[in-house]
Amino acid sequence: MKLVKFSTVIILIFFNCACTNAQQDKSKVTQQAVSNKNTNKVSSLKITTLSTMLANQGIGEWGYSALVEVDGKKILFDTGNRPETVLQNAKDLGIDLSDVEDVFLSHNHGDHTGGLLTLRKELKKLNPNALIRIHVGAGIFSQRVNSENRMLAMKEELEADGVEFIVYTEQQELFPGVWITGPIERIHDERNWSGNGKIETDSGTIEDNIPEDQSLVIDTKDGFVLISGCGHAGFINTLEHIRSNIHEEKIFAAIGGFHLLSATDEHLEWTANKLQDFGVSKIIGAHCTGIDALYTIRGLLNLNRSDAVVGSVGDSFDLEKGINAGSIAK
Repeated sequence: MKLVKFSTVIILIFFNCACTNAQQDKSKVTQQAVSNKNTNKVSSLKITTLSTMLANQGIGEWGYSALVEVDGKKILFDTGNRPETVLQNAKDLGIDLSDVEDVFLSHNHGDHTGGLLTLRKELKKLNPNALIRIHVGAGIFSQRVNSENRMLAMKEELEADGVEFIVYTEQQELFPGVWITGPIERIHDERNWSGNGKIETDSGTIEDNIPEDQSLVIDTKDGFVLISGCGHAGFINTLEHIRSNIHEEKIFAAIGGFHLLSATDEHLEWTANKLQDFGVSKIIGAHCTGIDALYTIRGLLNLNRSDAVVGSVGDSFDLEKGINAGSIAK
C-alpha cells in the first residue's frame, strides 16, 4: 500500500512539472511570436492634417482629423469638430475625399466625430461607398451619465444609410502593415482625461476614462508611425501597447493629439525620457498636445525645428520626405 501511494506521488509531481514546463514553453513561443513573426511593411505613406487649431490655409478649430494615404488606400482618421470643417478644408487643399471608404474614429468626443454625418451625406453623392466602414473601439457606444453620447444617434442614422460599424476589442491588422490598436491598457497613470465623466454599466456607474480610445499604427521600414486623436489612454501607454501586442519595433514618428496641454514639467520630462527609449525622432503635435508642451519635449529630446512641429491644417508627414510643416508652425 505504501509503495502504491509513493508511486502516485511521484506521478503527480512529474505531471505538475510537465504542465509547468509546457506553460513556460507556450509563454516563450507567444513572446517570440510577438517579436519575431513575419511583419508587413508599407512602402508609401502620407498623412495630411485636415482639422486642428492652427491654420494658415483652410479653417482652424478645436478638433482633429487627418487623411492617411498608405499603399494606394485611404483612411480618414477622425472627422473634426464642426460639421463643415473637414469637408471645406479638403476642398481648399485640393484633396478628394469621395474615394475614402474607411473611417477610423479614435473615440466618441464631438471634436473628433462632429463632421461625420455631413461628410457621409455630401461624399455619397459622388460615391455611394464613401465612408461606408467606420472602425471604432469597444466602449464608444457606452451610455454616458448626464452627458449625451452623440455616437448612439449617429450610429442609428448611419446604419440606416448602409454604413457598417466595426468594433475592436483588441489590436488588428486592417490592411497589410496598417494596425488598429483597439482599446489600450492603462499601464502608467497618465490620466489623460477630465475625470468628471461617468459611464452607466449593468453594475452601476464607473468613471469615464474614455475606454474606447484607440490609435492607428503604420509599420514601415523605418519603424512604426503612430497616429493619435487625443491619446486619452496615455501617450506612453499607447507605445507600450504597440510593443507588447503588435511586435517589437522602434516607434520613430508620432502624429496627432497627445493631450499634454496641462502636463506638468515633471510629467513632460518623464514623457520625453520614455519617447527617447522608444526611438521617437519625429513629432507633429496637433490638437490637444499643447504648443508649449510640444516645444518642451522638442528641447528635452534635442530635436530640431523640422523634426518636432506644432500641427496645422494642411501640414503633412511623408515616409520619404519627412515632415512638411505649415508655414505658421515653422
